[in-house]
Amino acid sequence: AELAYFGASVLHPDTMAPAMESDTPIRIRNTMDAASPGTIITAAPSEEEEPAFSRFRGVKGFSTIKDVALINVEGTGLIGVPGIASRMFYALFQSSVSCILIAQASSEYSICAAVPGPQAEIACKAVQRAFKLELDDGLISAVETVDDCCILAMVGDSMYSLPGVSARLFDSMYKAGVSIRAMAQGSSERNISFVVRAQDEARALRAAHASFCLSDQAISVGVVGSGVVGGALLEQISAQSASLRKDFGVDLQVRAIATSRKMWLSEQPISLATWREDFEAHAVESDLEQLAAHIHHNTSLPHAVICDCTASEVVSSFYHSWLSRGIHLVTPNKKANSGPIEDYHNLRRAQRRGFNSHFFYEANVGAGLPIISTIRDLLRTGDRFLEIQGVFSGTLSYLFNEFDGTRPFSDIVAQAKEAGYTEPDPREDLSGADVARKVVILAREVGLTVELDDVPVKSLVPSSLADQEKVDVKMFMEQLPKYDDELSKLAEEARVANEKLRYVGIIDVVNERCAVELRRYKNEHQFGGLQGSDNIVLLRTQRYDSQPLTIQGPGAGADVTAAGVFADLLRLSGHLGAPSSTR
Repeated sequence: AELAYFGASVLHPDTMAPAMESDTPIRIRNTMDAASPGTIITAAPSEEEEPAFSRFRGVKGFSTIKDVALINVEGTGLIGVPGIASRMFYALFQSSVSCILIAQASSEYSICAAVPGPQAEIACKAVQRAFKLELDDGLISAVETVDDCCILAMVGDSMYSLPGVSARLFDSMYKAGVSIRAMAQGSSERNISFVVRAQDEARALRAAHASFCLSDQAISVGVVGSGVVGGALLEQISAQSASLRKDFGVDLQVRAIATSRKMWLSEQPISLATWREDFEAHAVESDLEQLAAHIHHNTSLPHAVICDCTASEVVSSFYHSWLSRGIHLVTPNKKANSGPIEDYHNLRRAQRRGFNSHFFYEANVGAGLPIISTIRDLLRTGDRFLEIQGVFSGTLSYLFNEFDGTRPFSDIVAQAKEAGYTEPDPREDLSGADVARKVVILAREVGLTVELDDVPVKSLVPSSLADQEKVDVKMFMEQLPKYDDELSKLAEEARVANEKLRYVGIIDVVNERCAVELRRYKNEHQFGGLQGSDNIVLLRTQRYDSQPLTIQGPGAGADVTAAGVFADLLRLSGHLGAPSSTR
């Protein structure tokens, strides 16, 4: 009856009464789909008939009433005065205005009623006439109308036996950025109704459905940067989307894709099987503000996230605005988290302003390796960091795994460049700047206040070849062999001492010192046995002191970086309410 009143397409209890009295099951079939088993209605469904992971079985559905207005009366003259509510409702009765919902603060400072939108003006004038004396004397400060609202109702016969139902409902509204204007709950606890803005109706309804596992947890996704990493991310989402919906109730709907020059904004989920071909047909000039507005407001999905798969400082300059507006953010882009410390703190403040919007960046360090999440877990469980050492560059890891002094270092660089292990200009890798950014990010994670300029960096680029405007890539590669002797000497000294050269980032937490250096390590050390282009990080804490916690694996490459971003997307879905168990 509750759902039927709210306009839902359901069988009314009066229709089902004969079957209910005789305890006869009712099966509803679709005449347009004869093969479908339909829906069976029984007094007590079996375990098999219920959603496997839903513990909120008392919640049966949601519905809305559109085009509603709130009539709000407030003022100190209401406090402790008998008959205020009756006068208000009698005035509405005399004007033939139906009162849909009533709410009053326990302080008695305000009382409001929801009425049909077309009757809002009549209702407001009727209440103003009823309290004319109190308004003239200032005992009532205002009788106001709030237009363009709707009522969302949650209905279930057994909600009274389930603690936390209201909390879960309102938490889902908070996470979706939906403001509740008024609410009411009957003592039978079969119905919880609340008022939201009309423009939030679809978002609120989807958030409520997903929160109680009555539908998938749908997230509106925008991907900025559709190159190597972004393209791999879209392929991974495409490959897993069916499994995520089936097993976990997670529906990642890509609604926008952008490059530095073009973007595609779609009203419907983009087909990821053909996105490359479709992009060219639908693309317009890129506008990141418009993209953010589209995925956040132009869809009816309760949550929005932007995946920045670029290395652009221009894109990272939008982070503050996006987070402040409640748009979640996932990125491997290191620019924001290694930038000025004040900007770093401003991003965290923006998260709090944006309904605690989430900012995940596991792929900032180590691509898909669980480095940042492990550090956070250790800190949250009370551990204290003493030191972090790591080989954080896949390119430099490869170079020094290949270089032992028997071949010139410049030959190894040329080989790596030819194989695609380095940037088009190898100086971007050899300068150590990227390693320094990762050091700054991890140092800030463990609580150090560090600026990028505070980190001394041992650059492997000869100073005379560092100026990219004066020395192009071809000239750099031709001139680099002239500077092989120094590194060859260091490699020979390391070999004689049964050691290997490693290009490492160091965070001395105790002494609050960071550095990027070329160091020697014994062959039996964890760093000495490194192979290929792997990254490795040693986390030395009070708990892991004599034997540091070691994380090792591929730290570069489009697929593993995209996997790190994808994992953050799924981590976000968990924070937004997606179940952790399979269906």
